[in-house]
This record gives sequence, C-alpha cells and structure tokens, in this order.
Amino acid sequence: MSVALDLIKKLPAAFNADGAAGTNATIQFNTSTPAYVAIANGECTASEGTAANSDVTITMEDDDFVALMKGELNGMTAFMTGKLQLDGDMMLAQRMPAFFDASKLA
Repeated sequence: MSVALDLIKKLPAAFNADGAAGTNATIQFNTSTPAYVAIANGECTASEGTAANSDVTITMEDDDFVALMKGELNGMTAFMTGKLQLDGDMMLAQRMPAFFDASKLA
C-alpha cells in the first residue's frame, strides 16, 4: 500500500465536522494509488479508486501529498511550484485544511 493511500484511509478519523459544516463534496486524490473522500452530512468516508463525480481532483506525488496533509508543505507553495495540480473547485481545495486535523495524521 502506498504512503498516500495509507494517509487517505486515516482521513475519516481526522475529520473535523465543524470545519466542514455545510460541505457536501467529493475530493479525488490522484497519487500513486488513486482514492477519494466523500464528505456529506457531517461525515467523511474514504474509498480506493476513482470517484464517478468529484468536485475537485488533487494530483500529487505521494511524499508531497503526505507532507501537505500533515501541514509540512504549504498548499499554495506546492501549487505555485507545480507539486500540486488542481482540477475543479479551487475554493473547496483551499478550505481542505479546515476539514482535517493534521495532528491526527501523524
């Protein structure tokens, strides 16, 4: 299993329902092993594979993705330097740090 997929599977446990209040979205992560999270009704689920419909797709190398989610890599810096590619709802992607507690992803 890839380090990115391992981290994605931890996202539901690190989910911050207050930070994601009112959000119903699917976020696709294209890392070495594609996976996605679905946020709906104050809950988060993680699944392997490609979502039928995603609101935003984030494409990154595994190590960069892990650093981003742990708060070690700034999202804007990653985007500007080409380490992070976004397709879809950029505003949703910018709100992602509020959706997950990085301290629970260690």
